Amino acid sequence: MPRHLAVIMDGNGRWAQGRRRPRIIGHRAGARAVNLCIDFCLDKGVEALTLFAFSSENWDRPADEVGGLMKLFTGALEREVDELDRRGVQVRFIGDRSRFTDAIRNRMAHAETRTRGNRRLVLTIAASYGGRWDIAQAARSLAEDVAAGRLDPAAIDEAALASRVALADLPAPDLFIRTGGELRISNFLLWQLAYTELWFTDLLWPDVDAATLQAALDDFARRERRFGLTSAQVGGTDEMPE
Repeated sequence: MPRHLAVIMDGNGRWAQGRRRPRIIGHRAGARAVNLCIDFCLDKGVEALTLFAFSSENWDRPADEVGGLMKLFTGALEREVDELDRRGVQVRFIGDRSRFTDAIRNRMAHAETRTRGNRRLVLTIAASYGGRWDIAQAARSLAEDVAAGRLDPAAIDEAALASRVALADLPAPDLFIRTGGELRISNFLLWQLAYTELWFTDLLWPDVDAATLQAALDDFARRERRFGLTSAQVGGTDEMPE
C-alpha cells in the first residue's frame, strides 16, 4: 500500500468536448472524481494524497476557462472544507499564491487553519504550481540564508534542498497516477518524484472510479522498488527465473 499517492487529473476538457459540452462541464465532472479519490484513499488507509489541480502554465489558457476554474475552486473551498474536516482530512496548498485573488487566498488559508490538526489523510492541492518553480523557490531560500550568514554554502547538499521544497515534511510519493493517456509528468513534483513508481491510464479523469484506482494499487504492489540497489540487496534475487 503506498503511503503517498500523487495524481495528475488529466482529461476533463476532452471529456466534455467528447460530449459536445463546454470544457468547464468537464472540470465540474472532474471535481466529483476528486471526491471519489479522497474517499478511496480514506478507505484504503493512504496517508497522503497530492492532486495537481492547476499548473503555473494553466494561467495561459483562455480567460473564460481560467475564470470558470477559479469559480469552481472557490465553490469547492466553500462547500467541501467542513466535510473534509469532519472526516479527519488535513488540507494544504502548494504553489504560487500571489496570482490568486485575495478572496481565494483567504479561503485557502482558512481551509489550512481549520484542518491543521487532522491526521487521517493529508490532502495537498497543487494550484498555480510548477516543479521548476518549486525547486527555484527552494534554491532562493537557501541563497537567502547564505547571504544572511546563517548557512555555509558548503553545507548545501541534496538533503538541504529537499528540506526547502514543497511536501518536505511528507514521505516522497510512492505512486504517481496520470489519467488521460499522456505519458509525461508535466512539471509536477520534479524533485519529489525521483523514485516514484509511475502509472498511466487512457481513462479521462471524470471516468475514473474505485476500480481504476485499485488497478493502480494492484500494479504498484507487484513492483519491486530498488531505489538504485540490486534485487538481492532489497531482498529479492538477481538470478534469472528458470
